[in-house]
Amino acid sequence: MEFLVRTENLLPPDTPDETRAQMRAGERDRATQLRADGVLKRLWRVPGRNATIGLYEADDPAALHEALTSLPMWKYMDVSVEALATHPQERAAAG
Repeated sequence: MEFLVRTENLLPPDTPDETRAQMRAGERDRATQLRADGVLKRLWRVPGRNATIGLYEADDPAALHEALTSLPMWKYMDVSVEALATHPQERAAAG
């Protein structure tokens, strides 16, 4: 299944710079691993916000939840998920 995942980082503003840098590095490392595993397909920044939009692929919603909760900043994120279904026009174009 494919999922459109919108996240906004809500890390508290008083987080020490060193902690913030460590968390960002951990986030990059984990996202790289999710890409290598084929879970994270695409990732976009939202200009002007500390937010991203990602295209994820997972066997089911539980597997996606597991991937998202493995992100170091998970507890500081506002997350919304939309499950995606193939549109009939896409099926016709592929067939």
